[in-house]
Amino acid sequence: MTILLFIHVVITVCLIGVILMQKSDGSGMGLGGNPTSSMFSARGAANLLTRATAVLATLFFVNAILMASISKHQTQSVDKILGEAPAQPSIPADNSN
Repeated sequence: MTILLFIHVVITVCLIGVILMQKSDGSGMGLGGNPTSSMFSARGAANLLTRATAVLATLFFVNAILMASISKHQTQSVDKILGEAPAQPSIPADNSN
């Protein structure tokens, strides 16, 4: 599970880096801007960064689902993970009489 978590962190950092390297066309999610510079054009679909983003996003979701399914089948209870519960404090008897 630790290896999958490490891989998940590496994929996440790579995904953030690839997304930040992509050029913004300034169209504001398709609102205004140049209609020929669409994200869905042939040039945009063939872009290396776009493909890398799609691959990394797929790996991210597959790894997340794999980690969730593995953690579901683990039988560790909370007491095993955290140790035994602390002893209850005893209240001293009142001997003032």
